[in-house]
Amino acid sequence: MARNILILGASYGSLLATKLLMAGHNGTLVCRRKTADLINRDGTEVRIKLRDEAVHRAIFSRDLPGKLDATTPAEVDLSHYDLVGLAMQEPQYTNHTIRVLMIKIAAANLPCLSIMNMPPLPYLKRIPALADMDLEEAYTNAQVWERFKPGLVSLCSPDPQAFRPPEEAANVLHVGLPTNFKAAAFEDEQHNKLLRELETGIDAVTLDGKDVPVKLKVFDSLFVPLAKWSMLLTGNYRCITPHEPQSIRDAVHGDLKLSQSIYDHVDGIARRLGADPADQVPFEKYAKAAESLLKPSSAARAVAAGAPFIERVDLLVKLIAHQLGAPSAEIDRTVQIVDQKLNEKIVAGGSGAQ
Repeated sequence: MARNILILGASYGSLLATKLLMAGHNGTLVCRRKTADLINRDGTEVRIKLRDEAVHRAIFSRDLPGKLDATTPAEVDLSHYDLVGLAMQEPQYTNHTIRVLMIKIAAANLPCLSIMNMPPLPYLKRIPALADMDLEEAYTNAQVWERFKPGLVSLCSPDPQAFRPPEEAANVLHVGLPTNFKAAAFEDEQHNKLLRELETGIDAVTLDGKDVPVKLKVFDSLFVPLAKWSMLLTGNYRCITPHEPQSIRDAVHGDLKLSQSIYDHVDGIARRLGADPADQVPFEKYAKAAESLLKPSSAARAVAAGAPFIERVDLLVKLIAHQLGAPSAEIDRTVQIVDQKLNEKIVAGGSGAQ
């Protein structure tokens, strides 16, 4: 049975949409009018490398069993959809038209699967140790999430690394690291049945008889997606330096011992919240993957380009660590550098022009 999935965000969201379309489901990408017109005319192109192949394959949405369309936030009709995917950067949800749509999504009681690095606040409320913590400071506008029922919001760790090639049109996405989306379950078993149906369909897809990477994996544990925090704090946010941004590889491998100490500390925080070591990714596996990540993280690129706001998982983890009585000087230092770089842009007048 074909499901209809609404996905907010047409860049990273196009990867999830492509996987769903390959399994015969239908997707709608929510984006700006210009991008929507481009996608509705030409479809999307996702470039992904299959196992043991030297070059990336171009997968075009128009060639897939499912149907893809794109629309602006104001034109969404929520009655058509079974599930909402949240695939934009957290600061983008403060846009007025997106906020209006978010109010409608919350009122419609649709299950929402986030594939943001920054976990939606209602998801964190599902973790008893976090339910009463003061974490709003880490969000661009925490009010966006006030109307959502925690049980209807889940988190899917966006482990696959992908980017829009700057020289290409806005409907092209290049997948650099084709790892899996790891989703935590919802509270309602009917919603989990839907998630597992999508998981099974995506898993069965082949291309020319070959397995296609980037699966959707569903876990009962709420803590599996939090394994990404150790990676973000060790690599992605440390790409932001007082000077020019550095690659994830250099951030991790520049001082491997220090990197492991940060990684282990964040893993320890997750375990204090209730994570099992089995929910986490060993540092050695992450360090190996980081060897191939030769670009600065999207957060570092955004700061270098003058963005006034980025997702602040670094600040979120700092706030949690301090409230648990387990602060880290290195995490505090990372947060200080990110704050400093963002403030530089604001003081320079960069925020209004972006």
